[in-house]
Amino acid sequence: MEVFNAWIMAFRMKTLPLSVSGIIISSFIALVEGSFKWTIFLLALVTTLFLQILSNLANDYGDGVKGTDVDRVGSQRAVESGVISAKSMLIGVVVLSVLSFVSGVLLLLVAFGSEYLIELLVFLFIGVSAIIAAIKYTVGKSAYGYSGMGDAFVFVFFGLVSVVGTYILYAKEFNVEVVFPAISIGLLSTGVLNLNNLRDFITDKKANKNTLVVKIGVENGKKYHVFIIITAVLMSVVYMFINYNSVVQFLFLVLIVPLVMHLKRVFKNEVPKNIEPELKFLALTTLLFAFLFGIGLYLSVTI
Repeated sequence: MEVFNAWIMAFRMKTLPLSVSGIIISSFIALVEGSFKWTIFLLALVTTLFLQILSNLANDYGDGVKGTDVDRVGSQRAVESGVISAKSMLIGVVVLSVLSFVSGVLLLLVAFGSEYLIELLVFLFIGVSAIIAAIKYTVGKSAYGYSGMGDAFVFVFFGLVSVVGTYILYAKEFNVEVVFPAISIGLLSTGVLNLNNLRDFITDKKANKNTLVVKIGVENGKKYHVFIIITAVLMSVVYMFINYNSVVQFLFLVLIVPLVMHLKRVFKNEVPKNIEPELKFLALTTLLFAFLFGIGLYLSVTI
C-alpha cells in the first residue's frame, strides 16, 4: 500500500486539472463554431493526462538522481525518499511514454484519418516532441529545466500546443484568434511553475538548478508573476472583444478579485513553504478560468 500511495503521489494529481485547461477552452470554442466531436475531446484529454503524468514521473526521476530534492520544501518526492527506486521510476517513465504515444496516435487517426496526411504527420512530430520535452525537463545532463527554460516549455506546450493544437484537431484549420486564449492558459500554467520555483528558490540554487527565479531573484520573480497573471486575463479579454456577442462572454472576469488577492499574498510572502497553497489555488483557478471562459462564450450564442 505504501508503494501504491507513493506512485499516486508521484503522479502529482493536483497538477492534472491544470493540464486539461487548454483542452477545455479549445473544445468550447469548437462547440460554438460547430466542429466539436466527443471522440476528439476524450482522446485529447487522455493524451494530455498521460503526458502530464509522464512529465511528473520524469521530473521525480531527474531531480531524484541529481539530488535536487534532498532539502525540498514542498511534498516529498518518491525517488528522493527511497520509496520508489530510480530504476522503477525510469520504467514508469518508459510506460507513460508508450501510453502517451499510443493515445496520441489514436487521437490523430480519429481527427485526421487518411484525408489530412500532412497535418497528421506534422502533429505526430509535435506529439513526439512533447514526449521528449516532458522527459528532458529534468532528465539528462542537458535538462532544460536546470537552465531556466522550463517557463518556455510550459507556455508553449500547456498554452499554444494545447489550445491551438486541439482547436486544429477539431476545425482542421488554423485560426489566429485562438492564439489569444492560448496565451492566457500558457501564462497561467507558467504562473504555477513560477510559484513552484519561488517556493524552491533556496534548494534549487543550492542544487545548481538554475530556474528563471534563481536567475532573476525572488523579488523579480514576484514581479514576473504579476505580469503573468495580468497579461493572461487581458489576452482573453482581447479575444472576447474580437468575437463579441454579449456581455456574458466576460463571465471569467469574476475571477479578478480572487486573482488580485492571490497576487497580494504572493507579493507579501517571505516564507517559501507558504507558497504551497498558492500553487493549488492557481492550478484550480486556471481550470475554473477555462470553464468560465467557455461557458460565457457558449451562453453568448445560445441566449
